[in-house]
Amino acid sequence: MEQDIAEKPNAKAAAREATRARLLETGFTLIREKGLAATRVDDICTAAGVTKGGFFHHFASKDAWAAEVARHWGRVTSGLFEGAPYHEPADPLDRVLGYIAFRRAILDGSTADFTCVAGTLAQETHLSDRAVCEAAEETIFGHADSLVPDISLAKQQYASDADWTAESLAHFTQATLQGAFILAKARGGPEIAREMVDHLDRYVRLLFGAAHPPP
Repeated sequence: MEQDIAEKPNAKAAAREATRARLLETGFTLIREKGLAATRVDDICTAAGVTKGGFFHHFASKDAWAAEVARHWGRVTSGLFEGAPYHEPADPLDRVLGYIAFRRAILDGSTADFTCVAGTLAQETHLSDRAVCEAAEETIFGHADSLVPDISLAKQQYASDADWTAESLAHFTQATLQGAFILAKARGGPEIAREMVDHLDRYVRLLFGAAHPPP
């Protein structure tokens, strides 16, 4: 009996967390398909299978939801990148180049499948809602920071006299990718984005000299 009583609050808490996660992950699709301004609370609730009351139990407003969507996107994609095969090589430059190859490999499907939720939110809210934009910034730059250790090790090994920093190159990778996503949206497909990532690969190889020529 006591065990049953203890399990009920735990079950309710798990259900609340599942509902909140569903509301957030619904945003991954809606924001990439429609943008934030065109996404209504009704759309979010319908897609997530949640009542309006359920939505406002978790989020004070649509903008508060959007900021949490940006942060949740960072958490979910961090798991994807942490488990990706580009971490396996012993050589740090191979890991950096492997990251770029991995980003190219996942450019597939419609633009709503492969573009960046945080980048989309940053573009839409940079002048209108700093709280949402700052959450998007946190996610984008947080991911860039994850690249710095490998870039730093590769620089020490292959380009120790170069006047650029590992941080600046990590930021440049994200600038290239976010720009590639914009071009893909304009063209309506991933082909142009793949071309831009190919140029990123060539540029990084040039920065590190002839240590790793293109295959």
